[in-house]
Amino acid sequence: MPYSFHSHSGQFCKHGYGVLEDVVKEAIRKGFHTYGLSEHMPRYSDSELYPEEIKAQCTPKSLATAFSDFTVEARRIQKVYKDQINILIGTETEFINTDYSDHVKTIREMHNLDYVVGSLHHVASIPIDYSPELYNKAVEDAGDLKSLFIRYFDEQFVMLQTVQPEIVGHFDLIRIFADKDNTTLLEPDVWKRVIRNVDYVIEYGGLFEINSRAWKKGLRDAYPQRDIIQVILEKGGKFTLSDDCHGPNDVGLFYEKLPAYLAENKINSLFYLAKEEGQIMVKEHKNILEDAFWKGVRQNW
Repeated sequence: MPYSFHSHSGQFCKHGYGVLEDVVKEAIRKGFHTYGLSEHMPRYSDSELYPEEIKAQCTPKSLATAFSDFTVEARRIQKVYKDQINILIGTETEFINTDYSDHVKTIREMHNLDYVVGSLHHVASIPIDYSPELYNKAVEDAGDLKSLFIRYFDEQFVMLQTVQPEIVGHFDLIRIFADKDNTTLLEPDVWKRVIRNVDYVIEYGGLFEINSRAWKKGLRDAYPQRDIIQVILEKGGKFTLSDDCHGPNDVGLFYEKLPAYLAENKINSLFYLAKEEGQIMVKEHKNILEDAFWKGVRQNW
């Protein structure tokens, strides 16, 4: 059955590759029940452009045009393949500063999006997942690694409060270039912020994605890390799955590792988004490890 709600393509994302339709074709070939198309929302200042966008002579205006083109193409693809796969159309947020709460609301309404993946890629407006060099710049700006983690979870909390995304993207992305033993994450001043953010997501009904792309970065755990998973489970939180695909070959990236990860963390049920009568619903998928999808992963991928 499974699903993913966090994806990109080179057609609409300069650090991706391939075209959007090929991403969907690959999801069909691999047996996905539901696939969410969630290209990055535009950014609104020249200072927020990434190096590859500057090289491609992108502007905030061209990013907005590309996003509009994405929604048109996504709806075309949705219709073409509607009998083979359930396609939802959303966006992955940016939250570079608090102005983005209004930007997210505007783009959501303008394009009638099904859902939002709420992610934080910047801390104090410095990118944290683009390169180790920029990550270290963010550490220096914060003062030390612990202070950077605190800033991350505080800024994430503001995003969660103002956006209330249906899906929380890579909850602990701040681990990407940090200590591999999670010492900083478990510092009391950091951990209490993790708990606060988890509590808030559960309160408003958001889903936590288990993001398998973390394994591409050499991390032991997917996002979120296993200590966070246990807290979410104990508090009655809900998980879904995402591959954070950046092109056709990334569809289902590292999904072969998920059954063991889910079993180790005692996750028996997952949740997914479905559209019924024009409304987005959250549905439960019980006994996830018994799903025939996993046999297909082993045999056909």
